[in-house]
This record gives sequence, C-alpha cells and structure tokens, in this order.
Amino acid sequence: MATSTEKLDKVDLQILRTLQENARLTTKELAARVSLSSTPVFERLKRLENNGYIKKYIAVLDAEKLNQGFVVFCSVKLRRLNKDIAMDFVRIIKDIPEVTECYNISGSYDYLLKIHAPNMKHYQEFILNTLGTIESLGSLESTFVMDEVKHAYGIHI
Repeated sequence: MATSTEKLDKVDLQILRTLQENARLTTKELAARVSLSSTPVFERLKRLENNGYIKKYIAVLDAEKLNQGFVVFCSVKLRRLNKDIAMDFVRIIKDIPEVTECYNISGSYDYLLKIHAPNMKHYQEFILNTLGTIESLGSLESTFVMDEVKHAYGIHI
C-alpha cells in the first residue's frame, strides 16, 4: 500500500476529489469531469483501488432520520494498559455497533469513541450494560454533541 501522494499526478488527485463528492458516478461521467476518456480513467481507478488509496465506497446515511442522531464522544481510560489488554479492548469495541469510530489517543485518556444512539436514556443503558461490562475499562467521560457544525466526509487533497 502506498504511503504518500508523491506517486499520484494531478489527474489521480482530481479523480479522488471528484469521487469524494460523488462515488456513484459512472466511469464515463467521471472521465468527463477529469477530461479523459473512459478507458484510462477506468485503469487509473483500478490502480487507485488496488494501491489502497480508495478503501471502499459507501452511502452516507442521515442519523436523525434513522433515530440515531444522539451523538456522544466518549473518552475511555483503561485500568492498565499493555499490548494484550489493548488488543482485547479493540476487539470488543469493533463488535459494538453503537460505536461508529474509535481512536487510540494520547493524553489523559487511552481511547476516544464516537457513539450514535437514539437518545440519552439509550446511551445511559449502553454505558451500564455494554461499556460498563468491559473488565479493562477504568473510567470514561462523555461529551454530548449539541450541534454538528462541520462534518467533511472526505480528506483535503
């Protein structure tokens, strides 16, 4: 897998930017937007996928409409931290559907979780019945999102 954008030319970057805006474009539509014919765009696209620049294509859902609009950032500190404990915690977290993102962080806490829930009551039960059952969990701090000011799905390239 490539580790830098040095191997990408302007057209590759334009393809990636365009796909970040709309991943449902056909190869023909994408080719028109980057001013190339379909065949070289198809080949570039396959190369970008094979080299790991494009991880996957997804649909972005509306959490509010799906009754999952209560968003919490939960900072987690483990009781102790070593490789086995960390691997076990990560394995558990990956299997919890309410946790949509998890980051190993530096500072006062070990992990930052992004959690989607229907409401505060559900989140309270989630803390008691799910996160609270993880043996290695030492402490946590919840930060409740009042309003989403910016959420960019792509990365600046």
